[in-house]
Amino acid sequence: MSYLEILQSYNLTVFQWIAIAFAVFLLGLSKSGIKGVGIILIVILAFVFGEKASTGVLLPMLICADILAVIYYNRHADWVVIKKLIPWIIIGVLIGVWVGNDISEFVFKRLMAIIILVSVLIMFYFEKRKSSDVPNNKFFSVGMGFLTGFATMIGNLAGPISNIYFLTMRFPKNEFIGTAAWLFFIINVIKLPFHIFIWETVTVESLVLNSVLIPAVLFGFTLGINIVKRISNVNYRRFILIVTTIGGLIMLFR
Repeated sequence: MSYLEILQSYNLTVFQWIAIAFAVFLLGLSKSGIKGVGIILIVILAFVFGEKASTGVLLPMLICADILAVIYYNRHADWVVIKKLIPWIIIGVLIGVWVGNDISEFVFKRLMAIIILVSVLIMFYFEKRKSSDVPNNKFFSVGMGFLTGFATMIGNLAGPISNIYFLTMRFPKNEFIGTAAWLFFIINVIKLPFHIFIWETVTVESLVLNSVLIPAVLFGFTLGINIVKRISNVNYRRFILIVTTIGGLIMLFR
């Protein structure tokens, strides 16, 4: 099929195209550092394409946005934290691949919503205590790493979990964004072969669709960079907590 025929084969309405473009714009915003809005774009794409298929549509665009974030925030990454989390994230991804075809979407979404909301409550507790005990706890790092890997494989839902972990680590704004950028770039590249060869959610057709949506990612990322520059570290932490809480509630009730 030709390029145009592939796009037409999706049978998308004008409203759906607008919704998808808005979702991808939010992706650009999210990867620029405006964390938490990612849950909204996941809901939109799942509504248009279905839960599982939407993960394959989203993944290549995530990688493109990750590359932009890595280039821009590269010097701010904390590689000690990345190396600590990666092994457990990979285990989470592998288990996510294994159970991905069998787990009930209803159960998964409710479970993840509960985990996210409980994580937010824990974060508020440690914010009030001004404690640094949790980041140095190995079991906390292992658990958050595993949940991040599992959630990102099942439904690209790792953002709220990693947000809580990085907030607990008390990262400054740029270090938060830079570390997350490299971490998710590595994770998403690891996930790609599973989506292509096992789940078969990334196809030639989905890549053609991705190609026409890249400008929306670039626009969202560029706008987001300018917004992030104007947010203080204190307000950035508050923003992430509020939006992550809203994301958990959306996931719980959608």
